[in-house]
Amino acid sequence: MSGAPAAAREDVPAVPAAGRAAPTPRGRRRRVPQAALGLAGLAGLVLLVELLPRTGLVPSRYFPPASEIAVALAELTGRGAFWTAVGDTLRGWAIGLSVAAVAGVVVGLLIGSSRPARELTDSTIEFLRPIPSVALIPLAILVFGSDIESKLLLVVYAAFWQVLVQVLYGVADVDPIARDTARAYGLGAWARARHVTWPTTLPYVMTGLRLGAAVALILAVTAELVIGVPGLGELLNTAQSSGAVAQTYALVVVTGILGVLVNVVFRAVERRALAWHPSQRAEVPV
Repeated sequence: MSGAPAAAREDVPAVPAAGRAAPTPRGRRRRVPQAALGLAGLAGLVLLVELLPRTGLVPSRYFPPASEIAVALAELTGRGAFWTAVGDTLRGWAIGLSVAAVAGVVVGLLIGSSRPARELTDSTIEFLRPIPSVALIPLAILVFGSDIESKLLLVVYAAFWQVLVQVLYGVADVDPIARDTARAYGLGAWARARHVTWPTTLPYVMTGLRLGAAVALILAVTAELVIGVPGLGELLNTAQSSGAVAQTYALVVVTGILGVLVNVVFRAVERRALAWHPSQRAEVPV
């Protein structure tokens, strides 16, 4: 009689004692947080930039160590002209991106909602979209000179196509059954656009805005660098022309930081705006 319960107890998994952690299953590794991996990679890059010129692998005259770049960056942050340049860059970026976003969404919805309009404009869009924005620099200088309008022309043109193409993809992705059902229930054009087209298109719109924001920042700095529009690009050109190598690299780092911040902000906005969408739902651990 005593042997049966003992055999039965052998099939029951052991319960860990209080205060003792359960053993980790074989093959399952504890995941390292993504933020920690990113910081580790950044620290490795900084260390590499510090060591390369120190060891003589690259000439420090043209590639200063990270410590010298950090000192130059600290000096820049103490100057009012630096913050004025940052403000000029962000202002041109924000205005240009706003114009491109509104125009891209409106034009995309109008074209995407009409099959004849899509067929009529398809070849025109495919012709204009690949034209690089920097090819418009001579035109911008000819028309606007070195005013902020030159920068806005390049920014709007570059970001507009990012938003427009994504909106067209979004409208084309609308379920035709859902559209026909809404029409059968008597929903008007505005109601169908609000309750059927827009929810499907919104993820594409957010992607277009995120891509357009990065492109807009690139073109804003490019316009300042080449045309001479006030901003970080102009400050970068001045530093390079005067031979301030460490300051030049420091300004490059600033533009990179701005790019990272823009991406982080737009990803946060995307997660908040699409909290209801399956792509933004976190997986439930099992």
